[in-house]
Amino acid sequence: MKVSVRLRGEWLQVPCKTGKETVSWLGEETLRRYMKLKPATHVPNKTEAVASVRKTRGGAILDPSDNVSDVLDDNDFVSVVLDSDRPNPITEQAEVKYVTEQVPGLYTPPDEYLTLDGATLTPEDLIALGKGAYKIRLSQESEVAVKAARVLVEEIIKEKKGQVTRGQIELTVQSTLLVWATHSRDRMLLALRINVLAKGCSGISHEVILQYIEAFNESCLPWVPEKGTVGASGDLAPLSHLALGMMGEGKMWSPKTGWGNAKYPVKLNAKEGIALINGTQLITSLGAEALERAEIVAKQADVVAALTLEVLKGTSRAFDSESHRFCDRVQDAYTLRCTPQVHGIVHDTLHFVRGILTDEMNSATDNPLVLSERKEIISAGNFHGEYPAKAADYLAIGIHEIASMSERRIERLVNPALSELPAFLVKDGGLNSGFMLAHCTAASLVSENKVLCHPASVDSLTTSAGTEDHVSMGGFAARKALMVVENVERVIAIELLAACQAIEFLRPLKTTTPLEEVIRVVRSVSR
Repeated sequence: MKVSVRLRGEWLQVPCKTGKETVSWLGEETLRRYMKLKPATHVPNKTEAVASVRKTRGGAILDPSDNVSDVLDDNDFVSVVLDSDRPNPITEQAEVKYVTEQVPGLYTPPDEYLTLDGATLTPEDLIALGKGAYKIRLSQESEVAVKAARVLVEEIIKEKKGQVTRGQIELTVQSTLLVWATHSRDRMLLALRINVLAKGCSGISHEVILQYIEAFNESCLPWVPEKGTVGASGDLAPLSHLALGMMGEGKMWSPKTGWGNAKYPVKLNAKEGIALINGTQLITSLGAEALERAEIVAKQADVVAALTLEVLKGTSRAFDSESHRFCDRVQDAYTLRCTPQVHGIVHDTLHFVRGILTDEMNSATDNPLVLSERKEIISAGNFHGEYPAKAADYLAIGIHEIASMSERRIERLVNPALSELPAFLVKDGGLNSGFMLAHCTAASLVSENKVLCHPASVDSLTTSAGTEDHVSMGGFAARKALMVVENVERVIAIELLAACQAIEFLRPLKTTTPLEEVIRVVRSVSR
């Protein structure tokens, strides 16, 4: 098997002959190859040591003693971190200065491209596009499909038949509306809209889609609200603002000049106006962000729960299939004993949600659909956002359980009657209340999530003079899914800090190598 390994910005492919080589060997072999590859002036110190080997996706730290084939797949991607590259303790860190795109002139466009074809975009790709990691270009197949669909629209216009010739849509600026989406979410929305147009089912001209791509590649982003969509005839309000900016009628942000109007506004012809505003891209892009963050925090929660189990001297025998025959202690609290069962269904739920969102990201959600191969234009219902709306609601309900379990474990850590540790994890009480208020914060966030987990998609209000008599409310479903995930991230962070504090009272005892590395990383940024 082969593993792609990143070390100090360089990618190396390291072959493993048997797969039985250890992760420690993989790190050392990568360092050896790196030193051979780089000029002498860039070679690390010969006494340099490998600090950790991490999975590229998710950042999971691999145990040095594990066999490579047990923890990695063929052609998997990992990163090697050297001792000298690890962050210094917080007391020695210099002040961090953050460069934000909201300061004109500081943006540097990426060099790499991601090819969009309307069929293979993944949530990870979309998040990377949102972060500005790639520029966009169309696949050759997409260019052919887009041009073919436009030819059909032009033919129908010449024959003067069909609804495409009956009217013009006027987009009105609603300057007092709503909350602006962040740069990353704006980029995700724009990229996802381009991906849908790339399917060649919208009848958009090749010239217009190229202008959208050029705007994305230069990070010129229209002002788009996150609120205001009912998710039925697509995300009409947000996508209309996206189009307004491109038409020169709405505000756009340029990293070079700041806010202003499009210098070269798009010129729209028949069918193109509605082609730009019909679709579920706001729901789906926000849902993709919620999914990506939920998957990461769910994996982190597994690690944090393991650390808490160690601190509370829980038994791992409950995780053995024959635990009830041989274990003399089966009465750990459910938040310890049942972690695999509760966390497991969360992972399964996220896997289910990933399938729905990936399909939606690569579906033709425009209306009407231009089917060039059949020479037809069909008014369908793919714009309805029920699929991504339900997915967002499922995600929120699922990931909430991670925080629900975590908060109860925090209670067990800070309660001396349950942990046999000092109250609130502080040796000398009194003025120092330790983790008391941190636990209160976790309890507050979990309680808040219980309200936010009520499904938005069970609601519906008739709009558009009775034509849209069932709507998905997917925009709010996706936004509150992000709120739930953010609260879960904070609760898990509190448990992690509490568990790291608690284990100090059990020293010199040590936990496993991966968990000790987790503690070291935490202590590098928090005393």
